[in-house]
Amino acid sequence: MRRFRLTIAILSSALLCCPVGAQQPGTGVPSSPPLTGQAPAPQARPPQPTPSQPSPLQPLPPKPGAVTVPAGTQAAVPAEPPITDPKLAQDKLLKDLGRERDAAKAKEIANKIIANWNASDSPTVDLLMQWANKSIAEKKNAAALDFLDEVTVLKPDYIEGWNRRATLHYTMGDRRKSMTDINQVLQREPRHFPALAGMATILMENGQDELALKAWERFLAIYPAERDAQENVTKLSEKLAGSRT
Repeated sequence: MRRFRLTIAILSSALLCCPVGAQQPGTGVPSSPPLTGQAPAPQARPPQPTPSQPSPLQPLPPKPGAVTVPAGTQAAVPAEPPITDPKLAQDKLLKDLGRERDAAKAKEIANKIIANWNASDSPTVDLLMQWANKSIAEKKNAAALDFLDEVTVLKPDYIEGWNRRATLHYTMGDRRKSMTDINQVLQREPRHFPALAGMATILMENGQDELALKAWERFLAIYPAERDAQENVTKLSEKLAGSRT
């Protein structure tokens, strides 16, 4: 009886010392989790990029042969190739003159155009033009006319020979011959604005205001920034408007 009571006492002590859920010695079975709440769910890990697929946060490598531009810079715009054909270069200058509205800039373009017209590409013509200019400066107009006559015969397509002779005829008081030479210039180059200015001036002096106005308007269509031509158009327009009322 004493042994039975002793055995019960030992078993009771063992139950009190080993609560429910604790790991039993020697069994290898883990105890139950505490009943204070559920265990936190495991956090999902972000997908890792594979070696064959670049990460979206990394820039794509340049393609073979591609030109890379550093960040913060702009690609250089290639400059236009220079125009080597003299006629095409002159045409471009005349177009630029027609678009330019600044008087100073337009004057620079006009001087380049006149310089191109003055170039004869002939040493003989250049020499005759020098002699003519020297004779004009020395008031030897007859000799200057002889030299300019030679220029127009030797190279009739050289428009400055005709234009220079027209100016000389005008200074000598022969408007008719001056107008004849001006027409020779305009037949070869209708955009020759110095010849148009000479024609308009002669027409104004002859009292042919309507024709003079048309000549100045032709001038401004080529050289719109020329202020003297603008003033002449304004004066002639007002004069003709007043005469019609």
